[in-house]
Amino acid sequence: MAQQQMTSSQKALMLELKSLQEEPVEGFRITLVDESDLYNWEVAIFGPPNTLYEGGYFKAHIKFPIDYPYSPPTFRFLTKMWHPNIYEANSCLNFPWVVKIVLIIQGASQSFVNHTSSQNGDVCISILHPPVDDPQSGELPSERWNPTQNVRTILLSVISLLNEPNTFSPANVDASVMFRKWRDSKGKDKEYAEIIRKQVSATKAEAEKDGVKVPTTLAEYCIKTKVPSNDNSSDLLYDDLYDDDIDDEDEEEEDADCYDDDDSGNEES
Repeated sequence: MAQQQMTSSQKALMLELKSLQEEPVEGFRITLVDESDLYNWEVAIFGPPNTLYEGGYFKAHIKFPIDYPYSPPTFRFLTKMWHPNIYEANSCLNFPWVVKIVLIIQGASQSFVNHTSSQNGDVCISILHPPVDDPQSGELPSERWNPTQNVRTILLSVISLLNEPNTFSPANVDASVMFRKWRDSKGKDKEYAEIIRKQVSATKAEAEKDGVKVPTTLAEYCIKTKVPSNDNSSDLLYDDLYDDDIDDEDEEEEDADCYDDDDSGNEES
């Protein structure tokens, strides 16, 4: 019985997965949640050295839509995160209304509108927003998702966002205000930094459980190693992709042969 052919989105994801396994992004490890499902990926993020996140081991989940890459995936942290651009349950529900009004006037209203529809841990970043015209968001269309983006650009954007939050359109208002105090005081206001360090410390148990050695130096962090495969499932998926391409080529050749036969018949007549 012939195997079911892969969809265009599955082919795209298979190629991206293979590329990331052969040439990993610094500070990330990528695996499939289920080897038979290309639409759900698990990501392990190592906190970059010389940052508040140094030594951290953060897990996340990327869920891709059926029409990827025409629509963006979602990126959700499974590890508890305190960050201006990562949603947390009830993060802004009890915030002073005066500050809420100020933030709305400054253009952060869209965060409050979307807050109830987002899950705890969801990352709020322009590159993951659908390519629609939304003047109230304050985002340029060029900053939003487009089909030329890929998982690699998403990962690089997320790691950049961890260290350089966007406080003008926060998903977690409390964290945004706290980060501003820490940044503007040049570290003298330590509340934000202390919360991050506690969360980093809490991830060590998870790293030990998974048997992962978290890089703590820049040299270790920058080493790009191929992710070992538990079995040959990924190879089988890639073989399926290759077989699909061969089948497509065969069909094209058959069509061409039929066309040539018709032409020769016409010439003889």
